[in-house]
Amino acid sequence: MKGSAIVLRTSRCLLACALSASPLAALADGDPFPDFTAVTPAPRSVPAPASVIAEPASPGTAAATAVPAAATAAPSSADVKDPLNQLLDRLPATTPPDTPLAEPAVVPGPQDLWQRVRTGFRMPDLDTRLADQRTRWYAEQVEYFARMAQRSSRYLYYIVEEIERRGMPTELALLPFVESAFQPEAVSSAKAAGLWQFIPSTGRDYALEQTMWKDERRSVIDSTRAALDYLQKLYDMFGDWHLALAAYNWGEGSVSRAIDKNRRAGRSTAYTSLKMPLETQHYVPKLQAVKNIVAEPEKYGIELPPVPNSPYFVAVQKSRDIDVGTAARLAEMTPEEFRELNPQFNRPVIVGAAAPTLLLPADRADTFNANFAAWEATGQPLASWTTYRLQPADTLTSVAKRAGISEQQLREANSVPPRYRLAAGSTILIPRDETMDDISAASLDARFALVPEASNLRKVTYRVRRGDTLHSVARRYNVSERDVIVWNNLTGPGLFAGQRLELTVPVARPRTTVKASKTAPVAHRPASAQASAKPQQKATKSTGGSAHGKVAAATR
Repeated sequence: MKGSAIVLRTSRCLLACALSASPLAALADGDPFPDFTAVTPAPRSVPAPASVIAEPASPGTAAATAVPAAATAAPSSADVKDPLNQLLDRLPATTPPDTPLAEPAVVPGPQDLWQRVRTGFRMPDLDTRLADQRTRWYAEQVEYFARMAQRSSRYLYYIVEEIERRGMPTELALLPFVESAFQPEAVSSAKAAGLWQFIPSTGRDYALEQTMWKDERRSVIDSTRAALDYLQKLYDMFGDWHLALAAYNWGEGSVSRAIDKNRRAGRSTAYTSLKMPLETQHYVPKLQAVKNIVAEPEKYGIELPPVPNSPYFVAVQKSRDIDVGTAARLAEMTPEEFRELNPQFNRPVIVGAAAPTLLLPADRADTFNANFAAWEATGQPLASWTTYRLQPADTLTSVAKRAGISEQQLREANSVPPRYRLAAGSTILIPRDETMDDISAASLDARFALVPEASNLRKVTYRVRRGDTLHSVARRYNVSERDVIVWNNLTGPGLFAGQRLELTVPVARPRTTVKASKTAPVAHRPASAQASAKPQQKATKSTGGSAHGKVAAATR
């Protein structure tokens, strides 16, 4: 029956996969969350992912996985006409019907992941006024907390596994509630990104690759490894989890200086005795608040979604270029669902030369591998993009015209925002045909430089004030609302006070000041003229000052 189910599913997929894949994947909508904070971390080794499913060997291509795969001959023309036979040949042999199935092993421990998290709590509780305030605040945001908890169900099992493997307290598994509201595509006003909110420089310190192809700060596996490395280092440095968490938010240098200052003054060096910025003062209390609610959800009127104590996703390694849309289709997922597990990819194509690891729901891995084999048997390419290096005379308009697509499609595929162009020598994606090879490894370090379209444009940073809206900010700077969203990777039109927006606006013209001419000597004027001139000058000065004030206000 299992083999029959795979065959039936594959037959359906062959029809669906024959449709052309859209190369431009849409981003999933998220919630606004003003609780983001920037991280200031430092480097460690990268352990290999726990379990990896091997990629099925493709014609003329060796499977780049730890599991050896037999070489497969190129399909004959007869086989191509019948991809189902090809699929059956490629799939591993199934258990014969008369062979008894082994009883599943009994896994000890709680069946509910939340209970497993509670069992691993080992940090001392922070019993402070701020912790109580934050607990009440989260408890009052019932729908918001429910959305965060639902999102966490995709990643929480893997994070808890990694934390327990290192012997760390499971309170740390709740830190993404505070950092990113469990949105891996979250970007803060300080340009921190991912579940654990690494800023670019500290991401590089932790071997989190950031290229035109991918940003590992958003990778579920890589960012979790880096965050736990840093948190462990901070605990080893301070010997106290509250101090370690404060340093994760504020920086270890800042916490060390605060401790030294208290020590010189003869005061306590405990976490609650240190003078810290307002953001850091609220940081650990927020985590304590989430811990309080997870520990006793009924007490606070919160209903946590059921999360099985089993892996949500598995890792699949690939060695061939594949479009994001095609990968999602082969796993029978929407592009949005695929990006929830694979938000690190910056382009509509995943480059096989980088040996990427894809995350798929545990119940979709077999479907993906079966559909992948069937797709290859049809001879259709997995990717629809290749690279092109811009020449000095090239423009996006001219390249798009030669490639047979619109300039807007070319901009979207290459993440080129409005009012910007690409510098000569930049590598971009253009559509490929069936005769082209996969993108070479030489393109992994490709250069990609954005410059303003006009020389009179400049970047400004605007701090959102209370009462501001997307419409009011866009109108104030004479830009479109859509441009503001694209420039800042916003998931919606909502803004919050204190948020920083990057805008590309015309360079302000220098304000010209007209110097008043010196009053000419009036000794030669008749006395009557001098007498009548004085009150007229006084009136002119008063009126001129008022008019100048109005003009200046209008200019500002």
